[in-house]
Amino acid sequence: MITLKSEREIEMMAQSGALLADVHKHLRDFIKPGITSWDIEVFVRNYIESHGGVAAQIGFEGYKYATCCSINDEICHGFPRKKVLKNGDLIKVDMCVDLKGAISDSCWSYVVGEASPEVKRLMEVTKKALYLGIEQAKVGNRIGDIGHAIQTYVEGEGYGVVRDFIGHGIGPTIHEAPSVPHYGEKGKGLRLKEGMVITIEPMVNTGTWKMKMDKNGWTAYTQDGGLSCQYEHSLAITKDGPRILTSQGVEGTY
Repeated sequence: MITLKSEREIEMMAQSGALLADVHKHLRDFIKPGITSWDIEVFVRNYIESHGGVAAQIGFEGYKYATCCSINDEICHGFPRKKVLKNGDLIKVDMCVDLKGAISDSCWSYVVGEASPEVKRLMEVTKKALYLGIEQAKVGNRIGDIGHAIQTYVEGEGYGVVRDFIGHGIGPTIHEAPSVPHYGEKGKGLRLKEGMVITIEPMVNTGTWKMKMDKNGWTAYTQDGGLSCQYEHSLAITKDGPRILTSQGVEGTY
């Protein structure tokens, strides 16, 4: 069932999103060669809890950690671990925050140390794809408009858009209807209404969009071993256009 949020509920989710965005902003300086993704896990959980929030991913469908830390060819749901990060690694840090019952969800990609030209371009294309999708998240448009904008741009740049993991409705639980694919046909799918709150979170691979699962049952890898990148925001559909609830203040016109 799709729930339409009130202005009050959206404001509460924006406060949750602001806390989550603060975590990501601090990670810009925290992530560097020599640390581990377990260090990131500890930092994130401590930051959220010390600011009155709850790391909402812990216990969600049996997941044990505050973060998903997916490195290089890991698409998503990578476990935080004590393997040292090296210069040039591409790490995606995904987390959810519960602040006084309001949920927010955002993933951001970081390069450890210096980015290679390949990594830099992949990150730029993926981030632009996110905002092209957000541009379509307005009252009267359809879900397919979001996916079409992302897919046509990403594939035009020679990359693959992951099909197996998609965006979703959010609040008061982490995953709700509707599903928000990052591929699709313009003018098709559910019509967007004021009060919907969704995530848009394209996962973009340097090669094929196809994936394979780790034996742990959680972590997804690129099928061909290529790199994968992801950016994600939670946003509300409003009469004035999309409102990004997890903004880090780096979106330009957003």
